[in-house]
Amino acid sequence: MKHKNLLLIFTRNPELGKSKTRLAKTIGDQTALEIYKFLLKRTQEIAVKVNADKAVYYSVKVRNNDIWDSSIYQKYQQFGEDLGVRMKNAFKNGFDAGYKKVIIVGSDLYDLSSKIIDNAFQKLESNDFVIGPAEDGGYYLLGMNFLQEDIFENKDWGTETVRKDTLVNLKDKKVFLLEMLNDVDVFEDIEHHPAFQHFLKQ
Repeated sequence: MKHKNLLLIFTRNPELGKSKTRLAKTIGDQTALEIYKFLLKRTQEIAVKVNADKAVYYSVKVRNNDIWDSSIYQKYQQFGEDLGVRMKNAFKNGFDAGYKKVIIVGSDLYDLSSKIIDNAFQKLESNDFVIGPAEDGGYYLLGMNFLQEDIFENKDWGTETVRKDTLVNLKDKKVFLLEMLNDVDVFEDIEHHPAFQHFLKQ
């Protein structure tokens, strides 16, 4: 443990037919897989610059020889029956290991930057929680100074109510909201985005 801050990165193992399934309905499984691998690499390039310890949580199986260098990233498998439980367990691991500030991000956000994540850690100096709101009603980043378990419970994960319901749980806490960004889930998210045009022209 070099830092008091920990960045958690939730990833899905990139498999054909299981990556970006909503996007694949429009562009096909192969292109959806290529886009997800592109987003994973983008996330890795952003994360490596963040001033914190880093832990990658894999959806299915921990991989040793992949883009996540074991000398930089702690590696774990996600554990729990839904996304909320898996995130709660990852945060708990971080706090149990002695970290003071823990932030989680996903791996499907092209517009995220290391500056945004470093700023989120900074905001935790004077706030209890920090949330990066996503345009679809969820969040692309969640950070905290202590574990509050109810924010991971009774949520319809993947729907537009997640952020609203989370903020209800945090109504008596000091919460900082970052800028709104758009994660990549469906075709409309990438249709006009310059970074994805070469995938769509294949």
